[in-house]
Amino acid sequence: MSDCLFCKIVARTIPATLVYEDELVVAFDDINPQAPTHTLVIPRKHVTSIAELQDGDVTLLGRLLLAGNKVARQKGIADSGYRFVVNTGADGGQSVFHLHLHILGGRHMGWPPG
Repeated sequence: MSDCLFCKIVARTIPATLVYEDELVVAFDDINPQAPTHTLVIPRKHVTSIAELQDGDVTLLGRLLLAGNKVARQKGIADSGYRFVVNTGADGGQSVFHLHLHILGGRHMGWPPG
């Protein structure tokens, strides 16, 4: 998707400081953090949202979560706790239409979130 911001990050046509990457996903810090630690994990392949995932994407979804755990350990928030968030669709708060997992931590997370 040539107009997708996150696809451009994957292609390295716009800058981002990657904090994790493997053959399926990349992770980078959010430019508008909502917590002391706020990192995004995205698939390298363009998937608009979690609602688009198919049975064949089980490995990709699992990798997103495992990469999120690795980033939480790397960022030093694994022991104190962290939150994963996936917004889906405009009413769900999704603003970039490329699937992404938010990793939020470094402070107490209240409930309900929104």
